[in-house]
Amino acid sequence: MAKVMREGKHGIQMIRANELVPGDIVEVSVGDKIPADLRLIKIYSTTLRIDQSILTGESVSVIKYTDSVPDPRAVNQDKKNCLFSGTNVAAGKARGVVFGIGLNTEIGKIRTEMAETETDRTPLQQKLDEFGEQLSKVISIICVAVWAINIGHFNDPAHGGSWIKGAIYYFKIAVALAVAAIPEGLPAVITTCLALGTRRMAKKNAIVRSLPSVETLGCTSVICSDKTGTLTTNQMSVSKMFVASKVTGDDIDFLEFTVGGSTYEPSGQVAT
Repeated sequence: MAKVMREGKHGIQMIRANELVPGDIVEVSVGDKIPADLRLIKIYSTTLRIDQSILTGESVSVIKYTDSVPDPRAVNQDKKNCLFSGTNVAAGKARGVVFGIGLNTEIGKIRTEMAETETDRTPLQQKLDEFGEQLSKVISIICVAVWAINIGHFNDPAHGGSWIKGAIYYFKIAVALAVAAIPEGLPAVITTCLALGTRRMAKKNAIVRSLPSVETLGCTSVICSDKTGTLTTNQMSVSKMFVASKVTGDDIDFLEFTVGGSTYEPSGQVAT
């Protein structure tokens, strides 16, 4: 939902975010999710802080202001006068004009680039493709050779003395030889091997959604990953707390408590 001001309407009205159009005046406040890309026109609070970690990866909320950004090549982190779709208001209240909606927003552009990314074939798939091409060439050569070698037998009485019937007969033999040479069980064997690898990884708490990823992971030597929000949930939670129980001069005795639960879920136990 979005709080929007439109000409001919009194006050602020609530509409769906997908009904916004460029030029709409949108008001945002603490806790709101930015419905579209906005250019700030007025800030009603002392400061306006935006959590845009979903877009830029910045763990700390960013202070925004209405001043123009002189650099036309500024990246999203430097566009202090813009609010981006999908980010959240951490503190403050402001109004802005919509200049980007849907796939024209910064988060929409990222989605488009991800959708257009071509998936590289794994080393195993590349090897199987090469094996299939080479096998097809070898089978074709052998079949042609078998058919050509038996040209002298096309007129045998066993085929009725007809050259055409003999040619068709040995062509069928060549086709049967080609079909017999195709390894039909190879895909099943590969799938079984990858499934066994997935099962072994699952026992070590590694869930694999794509079977070819098992082989790719086996070829991996270095893993580069982001931190907050990728390997974690970007939600800090208390695991231990201390309470001062007795103060004697410069000495302070603390009671230690262990807190159960994780993230922001309101469940857990406090134990001494």
